[in-house]
Amino acid sequence: MCVVTGSRAEYGLLYWALREIESAPDLELQLVVTGMHLSSEFGSTVQQIQDDGFEINHRVEMLLSSDSAVGITKSTGLGMIGFADAFSSLKPDIVLLLGDRFELLAAASAALFAVIPIAHIHGGEVTAGAFDDAIRHSITKMSHLHFTSTEIYRNRVIQLGEDPDRVFNVGAPGIDSIHRIKLMEKADLEVVLGLELGSRSLLVTFHPVTLEPGRAVTDFQALLSALDELVGVSLVFTRANADTEGRAINAMIDDYVAARPSSVVHTSLGQLRYLSTLKHVLGVVGNSSSGIIEAPSLQIGTINIGERQKGRARAASVIDCGSTVGEIRNALETLFSSEFQQRLPNVVNPHGSGDVSGQIVRLLQEVSLADLTKKHFHDQILSGSPE
Repeated sequence: MCVVTGSRAEYGLLYWALREIESAPDLELQLVVTGMHLSSEFGSTVQQIQDDGFEINHRVEMLLSSDSAVGITKSTGLGMIGFADAFSSLKPDIVLLLGDRFELLAAASAALFAVIPIAHIHGGEVTAGAFDDAIRHSITKMSHLHFTSTEIYRNRVIQLGEDPDRVFNVGAPGIDSIHRIKLMEKADLEVVLGLELGSRSLLVTFHPVTLEPGRAVTDFQALLSALDELVGVSLVFTRANADTEGRAINAMIDDYVAARPSSVVHTSLGQLRYLSTLKHVLGVVGNSSSGIIEAPSLQIGTINIGERQKGRARAASVIDCGSTVGEIRNALETLFSSEFQQRLPNVVNPHGSGDVSGQIVRLLQEVSLADLTKKHFHDQILSGSPE
């Protein structure tokens, strides 16, 4: 079973599935590492994978030092070439992919042409502000097994014509780590972060809105301006992904942090430190899916800015707002309010409660690979339509 990982965040979500596959006596794990993992600019997070004890079976170098549309397109093309070689060498029985990044589009395309079945995690979701949305649905149509995080998303995958018997609502795998790893104590985390969190602190994670060129810098500047108005608040920034305009955002973070001693920036916190930071801050601010999917399970608030996550199911702990300084300021006031904070212990996460990775691997063990690559379009009979 071949698993592909291309980013720090997605590796964290796949971690427990990798462990489950590795320990299953009837499965053999093949791990292909690509994208940001192999880039020093994004923290060379391949080292974390090796430190965790996983054997890397193939590396696909594909990431150009450019976040322009042309650069991303060329990186995707290089990825298809690299994955063609990887799959030809490894000859996997099935490929497991998670998410919607361009690295995975390259991997799915190569597997499709090689007639290798694909199992896809986190399909059926909607993120209206990013081209990830089109990539996710494209991978759905190239995949043969589907593991969704809510029943709504399961129905949406079926709506795309996928066989209901091959679509499983298992929950979000990111929830597993919250229940399965011991998170760091606050004092220990502060040493690692290089920042005293205090009673009022925020984690800031912001990525480009890829469908609106030029918008990322404007929106992020509005966020920084709103944060600048806060008094006595510690800020932990994480860098943006290797998306269009991601490097511009990272440069702005560096300039902001350099002038403010109550803030720090980390290229990659890794799963343990990231979740531990979520546990000990008052809230997460930005437009990352972690604020929608993982943060509610830790009973902290999320300020979700703009349309990057528009369409995802969300808990009552998520405050949606526009991308102007005034709108972000109002959202911050709500987040810090005692009324909002008192509601958080009762928040229910719509993305499940754990054992997601175990469910995925058990289903993969049970499925027959015979004729799995042969698909038919599942038509839905609509009310009033002829049968």
